[in-house]
Amino acid sequence: MKARERLQAMNCTCHHLRMATRSITQFYDSRLRPSGLRGTQFTVLAAVNEVGPVPITALAQGLMMDRTTLTRDIKPLQNRGLIQVVRGSDRRVRLLSLSDEGRQALGNAVPLWETAQEEIYRSLGKKTWKRLMSDLDETAERAAKGKSRSH
Repeated sequence: MKARERLQAMNCTCHHLRMATRSITQFYDSRLRPSGLRGTQFTVLAAVNEVGPVPITALAQGLMMDRTTLTRDIKPLQNRGLIQVVRGSDRRVRLLSLSDEGRQALGNAVPLWETAQEEIYRSLGKKTWKRLMSDLDETAERAAKGKSRSH
């Protein structure tokens, strides 16, 4: 690979988004550590709390995750008794809901998450934070539709 090609590869959108994601994930994981939850687990619990009982497929779509990845991520939460998985009226559908322990774990983690959110918000500033949220939402939507943004 030529030096010029390597340089272009380092400007890859996926590479930069994954670097940012890893950094932010590590930040939230460190802030949520006292709760016993990781950032990704907090997100799943919060989403199930918001819309549950919810079919796994619908939750995966809402979180823009692959269903099999979400199923794998749910397993530790289920093993800890934080999420319950029950069959829906259609035997092929499995519904997720929070257990009492799950609601308690989420409740314990929320203040830690709020502190982390506030820390990020303050470090970026209101204008940058709002622009970042908007840009990330737009990027995810366009990528999901298979479109690219022209500049």
